[in-house]
Amino acid sequence: MSGEPGHRALREAMIETCRKMNASGLNQGTSGNLSQRVDGGFLLTPTGMDYDVLVPEDIVFMRLDGSHEGRRAPSSEWQIHRDLLAAKPEVGAVLHAHSMFCTTLACLHRGIPPFHYMVSAAGGTDVRCAPYATFGTPELARHVLEALDGRKACLMGNHGMVAVGADLPKVFKLAVEVETLAAMYWRALQVGTPVLLDDAEMARVLEKFKTYGQQPGPR
Repeated sequence: MSGEPGHRALREAMIETCRKMNASGLNQGTSGNLSQRVDGGFLLTPTGMDYDVLVPEDIVFMRLDGSHEGRRAPSSEWQIHRDLLAAKPEVGAVLHAHSMFCTTLACLHRGIPPFHYMVSAAGGTDVRCAPYATFGTPELARHVLEALDGRKACLMGNHGMVAVGADLPKVFKLAVEVETLAAMYWRALQVGTPVLLDDAEMARVLEKFKTYGQQPGPR
């Protein structure tokens, strides 16, 4: 089912993830938003609602044409979620947050360079910062889509961060990792200029990341 009663387990998992976003410090208050791909479109958090009071029926079902079903209005950033899910068939979930250190760097229009090999977790040799555009606009969605070309996460100028993943657990894990990297990079900048890994080393790391963290199947 696509409408309000459908996908109850996914809706509950989305609410749990949103609450984890705030409990972990990844997000604050009602800022940020989360989506999950489903048949016929995607599920999206509603605009301006406290995550602690959400119930499954508050999650909005949206189609790729921008129409929606349900008793709530969708997040103002629905176009970011729609455009990313439409352009990246491998992506199942999109997470946007105003995490403290990512947003600090984003307010400087500064991405995260290859100062640490774990930058590769975001899919490339760096984490780009998308140019600023007014929230909830097609222009912002376009900037984010461009910054995520060949990447799984980006910063958003004067705004926050976005991460994409195959599912809700993976996208949450990546968002936490990117915020951790932003915090480490910010701290390193307070001491001096971080030493960056070169392209050859990052290429080796990216190759190793293809099998990183994978356990053998049961025997």
